[in-house]
Amino acid sequence: MSDTSPGPDEVRHVARLARVAISDEEAEQFAGQFADILGYFETLDEVPEVERDTDLVNVMREDEVRDSLEQEDALSNAPESEDGYFKGPNVS
Repeated sequence: MSDTSPGPDEVRHVARLARVAISDEEAEQFAGQFADILGYFETLDEVPEVERDTDLVNVMREDEVRDSLEQEDALSNAPESEDGYFKGPNVS
């Protein structure tokens, strides 16, 4: 683990800047989680780079133009429709 891991004081400072209220217990918990995350990045830094000699190849199929569904067919499985359109819940 690195000495640059954030401590609870730094977590509280960032929380204040973000205007997020956290308890001392949460600050301790987040500090530990941040230390773990930074440790994962340090582990990734240790992974050796590999030479890539092969060219990348597109493995996706070509687009095919096909007829689209009729409106009635498209709406046939919709739980609700209205005036030829899908109907969803009101969002306020």
